[in-house]
Amino acid sequence: MPDLNDWTTPRLLSTAARLIEHAWNEELAVLGLTHAGVIALEVLDAEGSMVQARLSAKVRVQAQTMGQTLSRLEAHGHITRERSRLDGRSQRVAVSELGKTALAQARTLARNLAPGVEMGVEDLRDKLVAVIRRLGSARWGEEMPEAASTATNKDLPEQG
Repeated sequence: MPDLNDWTTPRLLSTAARLIEHAWNEELAVLGLTHAGVIALEVLDAEGSMVQARLSAKVRVQAQTMGQTLSRLEAHGHITRERSRLDGRSQRVAVSELGKTALAQARTLARNLAPGVEMGVEDLRDKLVAVIRRLGSARWGEEMPEAASTATNKDLPEQG
């Protein structure tokens, strides 16, 4: 195995993210969820029912990808779909009671998956939020909400 100390920061972040996502998906499988499903449920839980296209935009995935995620969520009873009253061609998606329970369990799993505070996880989280704010606003053309964390661009070195 190559010396991890020689890896670049982007490679370390990417590898760590994939390993955490795989571990989380293994834990979520018992709830009938995936990482993508949890993200969709979180948006629906926070913002209420919406059409698939809007949910796709909020999660920043293609509509087809969201359709696959919603089909899995619906098969497990985590969401409901109802024809839109404004546009009969589209369906509004909402979190079901079973979905809310599964989401609460998923949040508990996520908290228990990451290493403890003794390893500086809170500092790491703040720095990751700062990276996402800086790079995400440039990529997606919008400011990332401040309420998500207290981290700001001051936590990152100046770009040169």
